[in-house]
Amino acid sequence: MANELIVSHTDEELQIAILEDRKLVEFHREKRNNLFSVGDIFLGKVKQIKPALNAGFVDIGYPRDAFLHYTDLGPQFNTQSRYLKSILASRSNITPLSKIQQQGEIDRFGKVSDLLKLGQIVLVQITKEAISTKGPRLQSQISIAGEYLILMPFGNDVSVSRKFKSQDERYRIKQMVESIRPNNVGLIVRTAAENEDLHRIQEDLHQLLEKWDRMVMEIAEARAPKKVMSEIDRTASILRDMLSIGFDAIYTDDEGIHAELDDYLSRHQPENRRNLTYKKFKSGLFEYFGIERQIKGAFGKNVGLNNGSYLVIEHTEALHVIDVNSGSQRVTEDTPEENTFRINLEAADEVARQLRLRDMGGIIVVDFIDQRSADNRRDIYERMKEAMSRDRAKHTVLPMSRFGLIQITRQRVRPEVNIITDEECPTCNGTGKIQPTILLEDIIQRNVEYLLRRGQIKKLKLMVNPFVSAYLTQGFPSIRAKWFLQHRKWISIVSSTSLPFMTVRYFDENDEEIRLD
Repeated sequence: MANELIVSHTDEELQIAILEDRKLVEFHREKRNNLFSVGDIFLGKVKQIKPALNAGFVDIGYPRDAFLHYTDLGPQFNTQSRYLKSILASRSNITPLSKIQQQGEIDRFGKVSDLLKLGQIVLVQITKEAISTKGPRLQSQISIAGEYLILMPFGNDVSVSRKFKSQDERYRIKQMVESIRPNNVGLIVRTAAENEDLHRIQEDLHQLLEKWDRMVMEIAEARAPKKVMSEIDRTASILRDMLSIGFDAIYTDDEGIHAELDDYLSRHQPENRRNLTYKKFKSGLFEYFGIERQIKGAFGKNVGLNNGSYLVIEHTEALHVIDVNSGSQRVTEDTPEENTFRINLEAADEVARQLRLRDMGGIIVVDFIDQRSADNRRDIYERMKEAMSRDRAKHTVLPMSRFGLIQITRQRVRPEVNIITDEECPTCNGTGKIQPTILLEDIIQRNVEYLLRRGQIKKLKLMVNPFVSAYLTQGFPSIRAKWFLQHRKWISIVSSTSLPFMTVRYFDENDEEIRLD
């Protein structure tokens, strides 16, 4: 299976797509000015204590206070709190992490009011971004992720990922990491460390300790609320988390991102630098790889499958519901039961893809078409688990119930990716009254003449819907050819499936969009 990472950019956001055999399976949009991302570490101030919830609300600079539950304080909260107080008190003479004196672990069944006080300064990390009306969720047990290790300050244990295939390798790695673990530092060994040598893991540990030291120096100069460490950007984060799978090709259309990725790969995956490509296309990177078309077809309420069957995806406040419909599916097997079974198997694959693609979290209920055979119901459940096995988010799949329902819980740490695919009429703006579409040619003609007669534009490019592109370029002589004969300038016309039928965008010789408002 070929894995490809496509990273494109606009003025406001990064767009990241992961393709498996050229099929879109993950799509992320990252605002360039997102100041509150999962993994970011803050110096916060306790604003409220809620004994009924056994939790507190912390000001980290977000418009709504963030939520910190007692169970997310971490067993070493007393040690961390005392260390934080010493940093804020001296702000210069800072004790190294390896030399601090450990305090006792907190009571697992204790009360938040025994540990948190109003106005208290706490060190916290975002574990879930703000969703809907809720602020971010926090934890006080800090973790800093690297390529091979996750550093847990104030801990003293080494844990190894459960995804290691060999027990012998688990034992080898654990013994090796324990031999280099500093005092008062807990470490989690990631799957990417499997079969790696001591040098590379030790280098990763050194980089993590340097990050911690830089953050401590930042804390010493900070005043709450203040971000003291940012998670690495989303592109590097996806690369880091996908190390066990790897990408066969990585494409980007931004020179800055290309430099960042090249630096990351040279340090962590030098053997994969050759897979990184900087490429720009007139129509855009997503358009070239057909991602725009896939987004339009995958994010609607109805998602089509092969041969006429389809999914209906509904969202509620409490859960997501996915209904499998046979639609115009023709019976091609010996019996209706076998035909239904085939539809359900295909639907299971698409459901798993949709969950990754939309980053749907919480409770998901999938209503498959009824199956009489218990063996068929069991096979659908196994197919669902197999399809979900490639999902990096934590999830649980329950067996199919007697009503044909499969329940899934999936970790949600960021808002769901929600793309509106229904297009508002560009002429009437949803009012239901439009000007004749036959006037579109006259509008384009008028704008082209205006721009070319200004004399300041050396080269003009139009980006239009593919149907409009065909209308302007086909035939003899074509409309574009007539423009050339009239103005003695050749006009480039680029088709884009992301544009509505009546939308036309104009660009100059520097590929900067010309506004005609």
